[in-house]
Amino acid sequence: MAAADNWAPNSWRSKPAAQDVVYPDREKLDKVLSKLRTLPPLVTPSEIERLRHQLAQVQRNEAFLLHAGDCAESFDACTHENISNKIGLILSFSLILVWGARLPIVRIGRIAGQYAKPRSSATEKIGDREVLSFRGDNVNGLDPNDRTPDPERLLSAYFHSATTLNYIRALLTSGFASLHHPRDWSLSHVRSPALRAEFERITEGLSDALDFTRTIGVGRQTASYEEGGPRDTLGEVDFYTSHEGLMLEVEEAMTRAFPVPSSFASLATPFITPAHSRAASPSGTDSRREKSKRVHYNTSAHFIWIGDRTRQLDGAHVEYFRGIRNPIGVKVGPSMKSEELVRLLDVVNPDREDGKVTLITRYGAGKVEQFLGDHIDAVKKSGHPVVWICDPMHGNTLTSSTGLKTRHFGTIISEITSCLRIHAEHGSRLGGVSLEFTGELSEDGFSVTECVGGSMELSEEQLGLRYQSFCDPRLNFEQSLDVAFLISNHLKLERLGRKRSDTDVLYAELGGRKAA
Repeated sequence: MAAADNWAPNSWRSKPAAQDVVYPDREKLDKVLSKLRTLPPLVTPSEIERLRHQLAQVQRNEAFLLHAGDCAESFDACTHENISNKIGLILSFSLILVWGARLPIVRIGRIAGQYAKPRSSATEKIGDREVLSFRGDNVNGLDPNDRTPDPERLLSAYFHSATTLNYIRALLTSGFASLHHPRDWSLSHVRSPALRAEFERITEGLSDALDFTRTIGVGRQTASYEEGGPRDTLGEVDFYTSHEGLMLEVEEAMTRAFPVPSSFASLATPFITPAHSRAASPSGTDSRREKSKRVHYNTSAHFIWIGDRTRQLDGAHVEYFRGIRNPIGVKVGPSMKSEELVRLLDVVNPDREDGKVTLITRYGAGKVEQFLGDHIDAVKKSGHPVVWICDPMHGNTLTSSTGLKTRHFGTIISEITSCLRIHAEHGSRLGGVSLEFTGELSEDGFSVTECVGGSMELSEEQLGLRYQSFCDPRLNFEQSLDVAFLISNHLKLERLGRKRSDTDVLYAELGGRKAA
């Protein structure tokens, strides 16, 4: 679709919208949306452009992408403990990857806005009652008696997102991410002795390297951050937020036109709106008008994605996504035809800009062999620049014998390792992973129990011990680091020019297997 085609933040309204929420009180909804339009952006254009640049590095195999967090956030989980534990887990995972890959890690959290959830049915049966499905805390309540969509929840979601993001920024600018003390990153919560020993080996090696750099004068500072010392490159990391762009009325309200940041002002950018419209005149006017060009940013998050249920080519979501400047993700599953994938890329990235589109594959361990290779070949043939990442979670959900939704760790890592191999076989490279994990702890200080397997050897009978998710099952702290060690080991072998053996001890001991 040509960049000159008409687009506006509300042009999606002329298209059919999947997963739409019907509000009984439309007048109240309109008031809430009007308020959202006046509230400050949660993220800035410069941050969004920085992420696009870093994703272009991932695309060129110069960095690795970690996209991780909750399936769906809840208002009640917006606490300093939960936020700190989640960020700590993402940092710990990143450290392990850096150690093996020797590449920068681009960190995007499913956080500060991931409240809505798609559903396969508008209603559900609870006992002998049929009620509206729970659509996430920003729509209705989990309590069956609180299922009427309430617009006020949209405002609450904005302020919970702002609070979460504020605390994340405070953590990351006050030494929480400092590589000078990586043991502070929740290591005390690792119950597995083997996992603790492996993690300590990595952090000790890193500490030795940092001691060496300080000895020769790199990263040396006279005082800590708390004592007035300066911030330094070893104490800060980039961190970006994301959510599924599901509720288009909210996305539209948070879409703002801004001048292109000065460093990008000379770029030919689609859907640019002049700050004023007047005829071109000679001698310098073009230069001034270039600086006044404006593009549309979704300011609710740095990165948003189109889900597998909302990626219809003629649908409202694709129409909205094609016009925003943010980098976007597209979920790609077994139902996606190769030609449909290419046509979708033509629509959302007609100018084939680097860093714009991330393809998030989610087939399931039993189907990845059947579909991924053809998708890779089709995209390569089209010439579209994309980042490929693997979501090994959503295609591997099952119901346990105890009736709880769960995922088996063995199938999760089998899909990851299959993706790594298939990309290599097709002359491509897996650029990252998208995981649902949590650093949450129960009241007694233990990790949640939602996925079976891993180095903890969690069984189905143990799922009920600390099952806390109200959405999909998540990897806990120990299982998440299991995945990190596995990927880090692969990237290390790749960096050293070696191949993973079929009898790889780490893979085998973590229960790697294919789905039946």
